[in-house]
Amino acid sequence: MNWTAIKAIYVYEMARFFRTFLQSLISPVISTSLYFVVFGAAIGSRIDQVDGVSYGAFIVPGLIMLTVMTQAISNASFGIYFPKFLGTIYEVLSAPINFLEIVLGYVGAAATKAMFIGLIILITSFFFVEIQIQHPIAMVVFLVLTCVSFALFGFIIGIWAKNFEQLQLVPLLIVTPLVFLGGSFYSISMLPPVWQTISMFNPVVYLVSGFRWAFFGVQDVPVLSSLLAIGCFTGLCLAAVYWIFKTGWRIRS
Repeated sequence: MNWTAIKAIYVYEMARFFRTFLQSLISPVISTSLYFVVFGAAIGSRIDQVDGVSYGAFIVPGLIMLTVMTQAISNASFGIYFPKFLGTIYEVLSAPINFLEIVLGYVGAAATKAMFIGLIILITSFFFVEIQIQHPIAMVVFLVLTCVSFALFGFIIGIWAKNFEQLQLVPLLIVTPLVFLGGSFYSISMLPPVWQTISMFNPVVYLVSGFRWAFFGVQDVPVLSSLLAIGCFTGLCLAAVYWIFKTGWRIRS
């Protein structure tokens, strides 16, 4: 394993993040605050508790998941798309490093950025609601797995995209609606039976449910099902990345 190459890619990507550190810090804080004002105050005044948890606290895991998923996809997709756009990707491909080391550098940096933003949102939420994390280790595990899996997904999108518009196509039209419909701001049990069944086909439901269980001990689906779902998604993304580098699809062309 060429750790020097991994470190070089990782440090370069992280440096790009810290150049806009203030913007990266302020944006999620403001967005989270607005969510708490709209959902926590306006809707929370009408919904006292959900599954025994105050509504303001109940939406915290969903807010973190929403931002973490979109940030992981965005950072990873832009990270690999720019070398393609500028033509510097050939320097990376011609270097004595394999595809796994390239992925570890880019995806590791994107996952780290998303995790950092997720922790900022968690800290911000303490100023609005009272939160007690019942399973902190499980929370970290779900957060790390989500960041890594969606960074891999974003990496694939960055390779697939042919222009800047396509970079935003999947996050805006697919991921964000799935998160909003995945129980981020409500419990699946609140839906009619038919919609509960339909929601089970939404993979985000399993991620949000597992993450929320780590906070409050309440869940829409079994925790093992959540871990299995995110594990399968990560495996599929890894297989797709391996195939991309093996065939050179949209990398060498």
